[in-house]
Amino acid sequence: MPKLSVDQLDLAGKRVFLRVDLNVPLEDGRVGEDTRIRAVVPTIEHCLKAGASVILASHLGRPKGRVDPRYSLAPVAARLDELLGRPVPLLPDCAGPEVEAAAAALKPGDTVLLENLRFHPGEEANDPEFARRLAALADVYVDDAFAAAHRAHASTEGITRFLQPAAAGLLMARELEALGRIFERPERPVAAVLGGAKVSDKLALVEHLLTRVDALLIGGGMAFTFLAALGHGVGRSLLEAARLEEARGILARARSLGVRVRLPVDVVVAPSLDSADGIRTVGVREIPDELMGLDIGPLTVAQFGAALQGAKTVVWNGPMGVFEKAPFAPGTLGVARAVSGCGAFSVIGGGDTIAAVRQAGVIDRIGYISTAGGAFLEFLEGRVLPGVAALDEAP
Repeated sequence: MPKLSVDQLDLAGKRVFLRVDLNVPLEDGRVGEDTRIRAVVPTIEHCLKAGASVILASHLGRPKGRVDPRYSLAPVAARLDELLGRPVPLLPDCAGPEVEAAAAALKPGDTVLLENLRFHPGEEANDPEFARRLAALADVYVDDAFAAAHRAHASTEGITRFLQPAAAGLLMARELEALGRIFERPERPVAAVLGGAKVSDKLALVEHLLTRVDALLIGGGMAFTFLAALGHGVGRSLLEAARLEEARGILARARSLGVRVRLPVDVVVAPSLDSADGIRTVGVREIPDELMGLDIGPLTVAQFGAALQGAKTVVWNGPMGVFEKAPFAPGTLGVARAVSGCGAFSVIGGGDTIAAVRQAGVIDRIGYISTAGGAFLEFLEGRVLPGVAALDEAP
């Protein structure tokens, strides 16, 4: 069901508890990469223009329920100052009398940032009392942190029991719209491109996709388990021997459903990740016992590209090889160009996949880029995301 959106609310004079995902890399006390911060600026500005004051809340890193200065949101507050062009004070905590007093004193147009939610064990434990204390700070709850929606934490799920209405922010609404477009009302044919290291991480995803896509393209380290399931030798490539039967079962089910599964036909092999000697491209029937596959080859890139032609909807998660190493990047970059150039509505998610389309210079030709990692995968697996389920339904 569609969720209530922040732009459907009357926010004049209200204090908005805005859960955002500001979990960004820090370098020497500064924000190293600010994509996630920029992504929530439109929701912040919408609330302020509507006459609200905004209480921003986020986690950063994994401080394990203890105050750890390394995970302070102070650098994030400084970057927000710059992006919003107004001061965004960092409060000393995210709950307690001092924070409650600061929240009560807010005037329309004011914005503050709570200190790291995960400095409190009650956040990840979804402690009702901690959730109630967060709820007491505001009049309205808005969640713009789709990347954290797969966690039932106090600030993403528990708080909605004490603070209503509970609405999706503009970023959250766009995520749900784009991802819903993949499965609820996709334009067919639908193709999925999956990569990454381990097949075990994506078995549930593959199973779920089989009933929803017309073609499935598998690369990355996970492809070698499927190749081995077909009887190919994979040398020293990444192989999950305990998953061979499951891989065979998936391939058999795909055949029964009429889903075309594409696997690599050639791979780039090397003695190791760090060895420049002996790198070459071989067919999947000719992988030497002493070498490992670290990228898909050019023939596979061409075949994957051809398979995507004619697709109307494409979803991609996971690189085709160890693309952060230059000798093993061409496969992933080639697929990025194929996805961006096939004319389909494309949705990508996951940090590596986003980095790949950026490196390939085609990021502006992707239909939608999800800010989420784990939540993106769990949504594609068909799981209920607690942070989404907790939001009010649209009228």
